[in-house]
Amino acid sequence: MQNNISIATFNVNSIRSRLDIVLEWMAQGKCDVLCVQEIKVQDADFPAGAFESAGLFCAFHGQKTYNGVAIISKLQPDEVSCKQTPEDEEARLIRARFGDINVVNTYVPQGTEVGSARFEYKLNWIRGMRKYMSDLFSPEDKVVWVGDLNVAREPMDVYDPEGLQGSVCFHPDEQSALNWVMEWGMVDVFRKHHPGEADQFSFFDYRIPNAVKRRMGWRIDHIMATEALADLSIDCYIDKEPRLKPKPSDHTPVVAVFQA
Repeated sequence: MQNNISIATFNVNSIRSRLDIVLEWMAQGKCDVLCVQEIKVQDADFPAGAFESAGLFCAFHGQKTYNGVAIISKLQPDEVSCKQTPEDEEARLIRARFGDINVVNTYVPQGTEVGSARFEYKLNWIRGMRKYMSDLFSPEDKVVWVGDLNVAREPMDVYDPEGLQGSVCFHPDEQSALNWVMEWGMVDVFRKHHPGEADQFSFFDYRIPNAVKRRMGWRIDHIMATEALADLSIDCYIDKEPRLKPKPSDHTPVVAVFQA
């Protein structure tokens, strides 16, 4: 394996609608392993041929119209699995192993409305990730958990912490659930490299005009790693360029670079 490996997460909000953006981004050499969420396509219709023609490997776990996850990579994985947390009936998780690095890609439920059944489903889904991790790995393994986790962990992770406090994706119950999973033994890789740095967002709502330029975003797309892997991280950054393309996703990629 090469000296460094770059791993990215990107909610594409429809892989077919964002196909050109993803192919161009990968062609620019931005990462080795791209984990995408919300592909919104069943497996039979995933545009695998376009990626294979570009010399890329792809594994996917989708469903019609909603959800869905995929891993697109320059490297051939040694193992791929779509086994999910027991309570999950939606296409929200895919895992791959590259050498001794285990990549877990998830699309956490959005939660709809605080206090709703979907919000409780979200909390249970997040909590279920701790059992998922502990059943498969130990904190000493090299594991990276990435994806649209739909949780802003800290006030600096949203553009208006006072106004948004208690809303879906910035609610203390969600933060507590995510932090509980991380206490198993995971590090927020972005914050390792950007401690205390505000205005670092990966999601910009379509409904807010010029949200990127106005810095009106959320950091809800995360790269979490066990300390064994986080210690090997040499960079982590948000690439806003895809969000500024014509007809973009409302999210943009987050990239981490590790010494392999």
